[in-house]
Amino acid sequence: MAIKLTCLLLVAVGTVTGIYVDEPLLYDTFPTDFMWAAATSAHQIEGGWNADGKGLNIWDVYTTNASVVLDGSTGQTACNSYYFYEKDVDALKSLGVSHYRFSISWARVLPNGIGQVNQPGVDYYKRLIAALKAANIEPMVTLYHWDLPQSLEDMGGWLNSSIADWFEEYARLCYTEFGNDVKIWITINEPWVVAYQGYGSGINAPGRYGPGTFTYQAGHNLILAHARAYRLYESEFKPTQQGKAGITLNINWYDPKDDLVSSQDAAERAMQFLGGWFANPIFGNGEYPAVMRQKVDEKSAAQGYNPSRLPVFTAEQKLLVQGSSDFFGLNYYTGSLTIEKIQDISIVDYSADQDIETSYDPSWYGSGSSWLKITPFGMRNTLKWIRDRFNDPDIIITENGISDNAGNLDDMMRVYYYKHNINNVLKAIKDGVKVIGYAAWSLMDNFEWGSGYTQKFGIFNVDFATADLNRTVKASGRYYAQLIRDNGFTVNQPCNNYPIGY
Repeated sequence: MAIKLTCLLLVAVGTVTGIYVDEPLLYDTFPTDFMWAAATSAHQIEGGWNADGKGLNIWDVYTTNASVVLDGSTGQTACNSYYFYEKDVDALKSLGVSHYRFSISWARVLPNGIGQVNQPGVDYYKRLIAALKAANIEPMVTLYHWDLPQSLEDMGGWLNSSIADWFEEYARLCYTEFGNDVKIWITINEPWVVAYQGYGSGINAPGRYGPGTFTYQAGHNLILAHARAYRLYESEFKPTQQGKAGITLNINWYDPKDDLVSSQDAAERAMQFLGGWFANPIFGNGEYPAVMRQKVDEKSAAQGYNPSRLPVFTAEQKLLVQGSSDFFGLNYYTGSLTIEKIQDISIVDYSADQDIETSYDPSWYGSGSSWLKITPFGMRNTLKWIRDRFNDPDIIITENGISDNAGNLDDMMRVYYYKHNINNVLKAIKDGVKVIGYAAWSLMDNFEWGSGYTQKFGIFNVDFATADLNRTVKASGRYYAQLIRDNGFTVNQPCNNYPIGY
């Protein structure tokens, strides 16, 4: 097909100098076998927090303190998908997606995290998977999306090195019970969030504070647990089930704010501390990024830490970890500008270890979340960054989306966001990046962690004011369905001028 470039893209495209120019929209189609999906996670949608033998998870316990959530809410009911999963499947059918990315609640199938299996929990996921298969929708299943069983947290959680054993036991159960029908497994969603926000800054469950120590310890254990689950699948289940397993990392794009070499170095350093932290051991040379090792080791020594606050992989662990993923799962949302800023050596914090300062271009359009600006150019740049640094892996974009605060059905901001982010995915494919799938976040409005129900990411609205919790498609959902039907951007697709005047 001839490639046609028309309809100017009305946002900035980043360069290494931090200068931005308009770039035209690309009209072309995706590969015929491209995977189109929508995504959710268990704690954000399921509800049924204590139903049918489910155990407590860390978010069940953490949110008993109403002050940790912006609106004082919890995920006890959420979208009630434990009971209304058929409504979710109907929504997915209307979109025409080929895949549905959801997560399994560890505490629903193993109430104590290890040991006795909760059969009603297993049966729930079997019903969901059967309903998806009947609708010709393939499950894309995440084992861990932040909802650790509280009983395991009581034993140290991700700070306890035994968690690799616990996670392997849980993974074995899931592969055994669901693996014949699941061909894409994601071990852990966004280990950065677990390590830093759960055990560093403490703004997420379990709320542990150790930003320069616990963070790296948890991150190390997350990598080892992932690798154990992957090797288990590779050796015992993949030969017969013929699926794939991988990990999902959240990576934002960092552009240098100016053309100084120090700013360019700072931007790359920020990318390595965020994405490379987990990607380099798994997709690279089996070690933490060199710049991360240098920075944390030097600062640790100056602060009196011996050994370094950043752990070291043993030779055996390196063999376990390196190459332990069949694809690179990417969650991309936004970008920022970066300069070098040397931090006070007395600050023991993952953020301070980077010696950077970030900001936003005031021309970038915002969202319902203070951290999320509309920067679709960063999607293409991030995809190429992954290709160039981590051995050109197959990439599945496992989350991409934007929030508002109202949940209105006429969500043209979200239409605009999806249009231009997905178009940059297409451009990256034309650049030679091996992107094989895309999942919109999220299928529906849900419990957005510490923001409760104040931030809406869904392409379906959920009526939280009624017991039925009905799902209603938004303009963004209709647009996404059209994009899927066209498998890309057709020449006669109307040019949406939003957000002029926004």
